[in-house]
Amino acid sequence: MARPPLPVGTHGKIRVYRLGTKRYRARTQFRDHDGVVRPVERTSSSASGAESVLKAALRDRGRVARAGELTAEMTVRALGELWLKEIDRAVSMGKRSPNTASQYRYRFDRHVRDGVGMLRIREITVSRLDTLVNSVHDRYGTAAAKTTRTVLSGMIGLAVRHDALDRNPVRDVGRIESEASSAQALDMTEAIDLRTKISANEQSREWDLVDFTDFMLATGLRIGEASAVTWDALDLDAATVEVRGTIVRVKGVGLSIKWKPKSKSGYRTLELPRWAVEMLRGRRRAAPANEWNVVFTAPLGGLRDPSNTQADLRAVFEAAGYGWVTSHIYRKTVATLMDSAGLTARQAADQLGHAKVSMTQDNYFGRKVARTGAAKVLEVFGNGAPAPDKPGGKPGV
Repeated sequence: MARPPLPVGTHGKIRVYRLGTKRYRARTQFRDHDGVVRPVERTSSSASGAESVLKAALRDRGRVARAGELTAEMTVRALGELWLKEIDRAVSMGKRSPNTASQYRYRFDRHVRDGVGMLRIREITVSRLDTLVNSVHDRYGTAAAKTTRTVLSGMIGLAVRHDALDRNPVRDVGRIESEASSAQALDMTEAIDLRTKISANEQSREWDLVDFTDFMLATGLRIGEASAVTWDALDLDAATVEVRGTIVRVKGVGLSIKWKPKSKSGYRTLELPRWAVEMLRGRRRAAPANEWNVVFTAPLGGLRDPSNTQADLRAVFEAAGYGWVTSHIYRKTVATLMDSAGLTARQAADQLGHAKVSMTQDNYFGRKVARTGAAKVLEVFGNGAPAPDKPGGKPGV
C-alpha cells in the first residue's frame, strides 16, 4: 500500500547530519499549501541548534503557506477583524451599505470582541454564543441582540468557508423574538389631524418638516430615501418619483448619497398623489438650488442628516400630541391604508421597497377586524338550537 501523503502545512521526520566541526544540518520534507512536497533545511553550530532553527523555519513557512487562511487556533477577535475587512471591501465595491458596516463594527467592538474574543475558533460552542447573545438582549435590547447574532454568524461563516470549523454553531443559537406588537399606524382621522398640527407648528416650518412629512406620507419612503430624492428623479407631469438611493454617513467623510439601494427592490418608481405633486411644484418654484440637486436639504443647507431629522421629528410629533408616532409609523400608515383599500401585499411591498412580501405583511400592516366567517356560524348558540350535524359524525359534535 502506498504511503499516504503529508497533510498540507506539515513536515516529515527531521534528520540531522554532521557537516564538520561545529557544523550541523537539519533537514526534512515539507508539504506546501499548493500540495507540492519540498525539502527544507537549516544549519547551526550544534545538532540541537540546527533542529531548533529548522522547526522555527517550518513554523513560519506554515504561516506563509496559509496566508489568507484561517485555522482553528486563531482567536475569535482576529477572526472578527478579518471578517470586518471583508465587509469593508464589500462597501468599497458598493455591495454593502456604509451604515451596515458601521453597525457591524460597533456591535463587534461593544459585545463580541470582549465577550468571546479571546476564545480560539475551535473553542466556540453553541452554549457560549447563546450566553453572549442573551446577555446582549437583556442589557441592550432586541435590536442589539439580533445584530450581534448576525455579526457572529458572518464571522463564523467565514471560518467555516476556510475549513477552520465544520459547521456554523450560530444556527443553533436561540432565535431572538421581536418584542414589538403588531404594526401600529395612523388612521385617516389621525393622519389628517397630525398633518394639520405639523403645518401650524412654527418649529416644523423652521425645520422644513411640513413638506418633508407630507412627502413621506405621500410615498412611504424612509427618511434617508426621502432626503436623497433629487429634482431630476421627479416627473411631475407623470406624477412619479424614482427612488434611487439614500443618505448615509460615512466615517471620515460625512454625509453622502449612496446611489445603489441595498436590494433591487429598493430602486423603484412610485406614483404620487395629486396633492403631493402640487406641493412639489410650489416647492420647486421657491426652493433655492443646491449642489446635490436634492429636493429636501437640511434647514441650514447641506444634505439632510437622517439621525438629526429623526430627532427633530420626535420633537414635532410630541408637540402635536402624537408622541407614539415615529417616521416608520408613516410607512406603516401607507401600507395599512393600501391594505384597507384592497390592494395586494405585493403592491404594498413594492411601494415600500421590500424584497419579501412577508416583511410587509408581518411588520407593516395594521391589525384589522378578522373577517373569518365564524360569527355567522356561531350565531347558532344564540337561539337555543343545537349545533348543526357534522357530516359523517355525531349530531352536535
